[in-house]
Amino acid sequence: MIDPYIAFLLGLGLTVLAITWLPLALKTLPLSLAIVCVGLGAAIFGSGLLQFDPDPRTYDTIVEKLSEAVIIIALMGAGLKIDRKIGLRSWMTTWRLLGLAMPVTIIAVTLLSIHVLGLPVAMSLLLGAALAPTDPVLASDVQVSGPRAGREDEVRFGLTSEAGLNDGLAFPFVYLAILFSIAASSTGGWPDALDIGEWFARDVVWRIGLGVGVGWLVGRGLGWFIFDKAGSGVSGTRDGLVALGATLIAYALAEICEGYGFLAVFVSAIVLRNSERDHEYHESLHDFSEQIERLLMMLVLILFGGAITMGLFDSVTWTDLLTAIAIVFLIRPLAGWMALIGSGQTHTTRGLISFFGIRGIGSFYYVAYGINHGDFGVSEKLWAITGLVVLISIVVHGISVTPAMRWLKPSTN
Repeated sequence: MIDPYIAFLLGLGLTVLAITWLPLALKTLPLSLAIVCVGLGAAIFGSGLLQFDPDPRTYDTIVEKLSEAVIIIALMGAGLKIDRKIGLRSWMTTWRLLGLAMPVTIIAVTLLSIHVLGLPVAMSLLLGAALAPTDPVLASDVQVSGPRAGREDEVRFGLTSEAGLNDGLAFPFVYLAILFSIAASSTGGWPDALDIGEWFARDVVWRIGLGVGVGWLVGRGLGWFIFDKAGSGVSGTRDGLVALGATLIAYALAEICEGYGFLAVFVSAIVLRNSERDHEYHESLHDFSEQIERLLMMLVLILFGGAITMGLFDSVTWTDLLTAIAIVFLIRPLAGWMALIGSGQTHTTRGLISFFGIRGIGSFYYVAYGINHGDFGVSEKLWAITGLVVLISIVVHGISVTPAMRWLKPSTN
């Protein structure tokens, strides 16, 4: 019998090598790293080599913290690799996706969950909030390549910027779902007007404002220190570890101030990127973030594959499956397409942006956070639907991303 600690070291070593070699091997294939990770997890846990059931219903606190770590690292990397300066007109695709596609998706998924799946209002609203954001982790294959890479077409830019901002903006609706769950468990009804007003003031206006403000201050301060105050002393080392420090500081300060940490991390990355925009040090920061992100992503997806093998979908019905398919193939594509009407983008661009609203690790985080902070009762159905949507998204988008991006390349020249 292999010692569990030695087995862990062996698995970690293989994982580190895999995150280095697999992206190169899969570059020309209609497969993604995410598909391989889920399949690997299913094979490992299905074989019985590990006597451990990675059921998110049992370890929802661990799921929350682990997925949180992956997301904040991904958000820093996403912000650093955007070359386009932020602006009302230059980011119009982003504002349309956030202001129109995202709330439409939340409402549609919520109504579908209530009237088709028969879920309570609070649980349906949580599901809608969890499945609305485009994932900043799993959407990396359709994002811009990196700082100064020169591959920032509207599709890649739109999906990168949307994924960076909507993870923070989904949070108000998660808090609204928690509010509904607490009201239902205590009074059996809905929150009153005063509670809704307090939610809007605190969870929408105040926390979004603080997230943006803290992110701007951290990004501005680090930019001044790295490029002005310290000069080449810091940036000349090309030490990417600074990206991790910036991520943790921005996130922690925003959370201490009761702002949205996800939003703060992405904004800080955007502001830091605007400091000496053409400096090669941004590439070191981005590359380090990307390596840590891939390592953590593989861990989460291997555990997800194991959870599937160990019975995550045992309660899934045909109605659940059809609902999940509708969320991936109908709700997000239609919401994205409608949001971009009148944007001046080509049909190809609108179609690809709308289709590649990838669902992933962010959805796991929001479900776990809601369960841990609200009163939603039995979470089996919630986890099953969320996992099913994420799995469909991983497979469908993972298979189609390579040919789609090849098709896009000549069409955008």
